[in-house]
Amino acid sequence: MRISSLMLALMLIVPLMATSVAAQGVDQAEKQSKVIAMENAWNLAEEHKDVNALAMLLDNSLVYVDYDGSMMTKGDFLALVKSSAYQPEQESNESMRAQLYGDTAVVTGVYRIKGTVKGKPYEHRGRFTDTWISREGRWVCVASQYTLIAK
Repeated sequence: MRISSLMLALMLIVPLMATSVAAQGVDQAEKQSKVIAMENAWNLAEEHKDVNALAMLLDNSLVYVDYDGSMMTKGDFLALVKSSAYQPEQESNESMRAQLYGDTAVVTGVYRIKGTVKGKPYEHRGRFTDTWISREGRWVCVASQYTLIAK
């Protein structure tokens, strides 16, 4: 039986393509894990009022839409976290999922936050959508939006 050059080429290329696709899958999973880790780092930094750590996670162009519809810049958000009136006690995310689009990741999930603002206790549970981009090998959040879940 004679094998055509096209058939031979396909026999050689298909396994290489499968290897490449598998490598891309590993790369995708690694990127998704990194972005999810950044989300968790954000929670810890905010909970501990570590504005320096937050500043590294947030892009200078950040657009932050809070649960009440108010919008903040990166500076506004960092000022809020730094404020003595804002005292977060506990922050956590659940059901997070990162979807990649090249060097952009959109993370969705559910958040829980508990603390006090101006001496008044609060406890929120809501959904969030955060958009991260990879710049020079480092992930930064460029947009964040939270919506409360009705009790």
